[in-house]
Amino acid sequence: MTDLVVRRLLIDLEAPFDRHWCNGDAFRTAFFNALSMSFPVGEQFFIDSVRNGYKQLPAAEQQKYKAEVQGFVGQEATHRRLHALFNGHLEKQGLVNHWAPRSQRRLKKMDGVHPRHWLGITAANEHFTAIFAEWMLENSDLLDGADPRLKTLWLWHSAEEAEHKSTAFDLYQALGGNHEWRIKWFRRVTVMFLADTLRQTVSNLRQDGTLWKWSTWKSGASYLFGKRGLIRNAYRPWRDYLRRDFHPSQQESALSSRWLAENASAFAAVGA
Repeated sequence: MTDLVVRRLLIDLEAPFDRHWCNGDAFRTAFFNALSMSFPVGEQFFIDSVRNGYKQLPAAEQQKYKAEVQGFVGQEATHRRLHALFNGHLEKQGLVNHWAPRSQRRLKKMDGVHPRHWLGITAANEHFTAIFAEWMLENSDLLDGADPRLKTLWLWHSAEEAEHKSTAFDLYQALGGNHEWRIKWFRRVTVMFLADTLRQTVSNLRQDGTLWKWSTWKSGASYLFGKRGLIRNAYRPWRDYLRRDFHPSQQESALSSRWLAENASAFAAVGA
C-alpha cells in the first residue's frame, strides 16, 4: 500500500504555447502531444477500473485499500483535467485527435466485463506509463529548452505515475486475477499502445507539415533508439512484466520522490 498525495500543479495552462513547444523539435513535440491526446479517455478508464474493482472487494479488503484508491483516483483525475486543457491548445493549433475516439470505441466492448479484466488492462497500461515515467525522470535534461510550464507538467505527471504504479496491479491480484490473463492483456495492450502512439505521432507530424523533414526523422531515431533512447532502454523493464513473480515495486527508484522533493514549489497538496 502507498500513501498517495493529490497535488494541485501551480502552472498556468490557460495561456497558449508554441506549436513546437519542446525546444523547437517537431518530433518530440508531436510525440508528447500524441501521448497527451490519449490521457483524458485513458485515465478515466483507469479511474473507473480501480473504483469498480475496489467495490468488488470484501469490506475488510476495502478498508486496506481505501486511502490508496482515493489517492489514485485524485491523482489521475488531476492528470485528466490538466491534459484536457493541454489538448485544447492542440486543437486550436489545428491538430486532430484520432486516438481518443478510437479508444472510446474500443472501450465500449468492455461493458459488462468483470472489473478484474478492467484492472488487468489498467495494470498493463500503468506499467507502460511507469516505464516512461522512470525514463523521463532519469533523462529530464532532454526536456531542457522546452516551455518551462510544460516541462514541469510532464515531469510532475511522471513522478505521480511512478508513485501509483502498483495500485491497479495489487487490486487485480486481490480480485483473484491470474498470471495467464495478466500476460494476455499485457500483450494486447503492448500492440495497441505502440500502434496508437505511432499512428497519432505520424498524424501530428503530417498535420504539422514536418513528417518528411530529415530533422524530424533524425530526432525520432535519436529519441527512441539512441544510446539514451526510450525504446532502447524500455525493453528490459517491459520484459520484466512477463515474469510470474513480477511486481511493480521491484522497479522502484528514488527518482520520483527526489523530483517531488526538489520541486515542491511547483505544486500544492490538495486539502493541506
